[in-house]
This record gives sequence, structure tokens and C-alpha cells, in this order.
Amino acid sequence: MLGLGWPELAIILIVALLIFGPKKIPELGSSLGKTLRGFKEGVNNPKDEE
Repeated sequence: MLGLGWPELAIILIVALLIFGPKKIPELGSSLGKTLRGFKEGVNNPKDEE
């Protein structure tokens, strides 16, 4: 997983928690998931733009 171990992931999580706060983290995860889902659908089902 990109060469990251548990200590590095823990540090990243703590920094994200300090920057965004505990209430904002779920919202960010949800919006990231929606963005990735839309990107994946766009890649799998390209539309002709002629």
C-alpha cells in the first residue's frame, strides 16, 4: 500500500483529525467516495463527444 506502514498511517490520521476535526472527516470521506465512483463510471462508460 504505497510503502506506508501502520505508524505512517497513524500519523496521517492524527494530522487529518487535527486539521479537519472529528465532525468533518466523515463528510470528506463521503465526498471522496462519490468523486471516485463518478470517475470510475466515467472511465468504464465513456460517452461519445463528437
